[in-house]
Amino acid sequence: MTLEKLFRLDGQVAVVTGGARNLGFDQASILAEAGAHVVITSRTLVAAREAAARIMRDYKVEALPLELDQRDHAQVAAAVAKAAAWKGRLDVFINNAGGGSGQSASHLLERSPADVTDMIQTNLVGALHCCQEASRVMVPQKRGKIINIASIAALIGRDRRMYVRHGMKGQPIDYAAAKAGVLGMTRDLAGLLSPHGIHVNAISPGGFGRENLPPAFRAEYGDRTPLGRMGRDGMDIKGATIFLASAASDYVTGLNLVVDGGFSLWH
Repeated sequence: MTLEKLFRLDGQVAVVTGGARNLGFDQASILAEAGAHVVITSRTLVAAREAAARIMRDYKVEALPLELDQRDHAQVAAAVAKAAAWKGRLDVFINNAGGGSGQSASHLLERSPADVTDMIQTNLVGALHCCQEASRVMVPQKRGKIINIASIAALIGRDRRMYVRHGMKGQPIDYAAAKAGVLGMTRDLAGLLSPHGIHVNAISPGGFGRENLPPAFRAEYGDRTPLGRMGRDGMDIKGATIFLASAASDYVTGLNLVVDGGFSLWH
């Protein structure tokens, strides 16, 4: 197979949950650039529509915007059904939606039980809903790529002093718990679905440097990273995504691909 054919997705249908911004939009963009028609979900339909319009303008593929709160299984089932019916196929499903820390403090001893529950529902239970419904489509097809977005929070304990020094809230323990669950789900789901021709893998990003982060925090985070910087939007998630979504990874399943500049090596 040629280099181009390994990474092309011409005519395929790819779903990216939470695809309207940040890493989700980057993933939708690289799939569209490779020729896939993209379904973009967001909790707000306006955001999904705006992202879909950008994808269609920039990459000359079709894009379907859908409103989705993945905590609601009925919404997930309806969204996946619409995505599969759109072109009569479903080839790639990226579980990117998640994040959020709620309104309460992030420290475990001050954390609201409601925010803990919502975090788990959003980042783990919601992703499981999506895997279940995507599998209903992919198993009869006998093909498909599921990519779950986890986090290095599932792999390491945080030194929260760095966040305190810069006046930041930091990640709550329940986020790490949810993302660790995503990794366990990925491995077991790969064992279940791989005999049906469905590849299930995960990507665990590290910190990505954005303008809303204090410059001093970005500098300290970069200093603690072997490659010397935080991740870059528009670039650093794209290679991992197209590898796992394309034929280039056709003999890969159950993998957690860590994209963190080596941050987790030093911790």
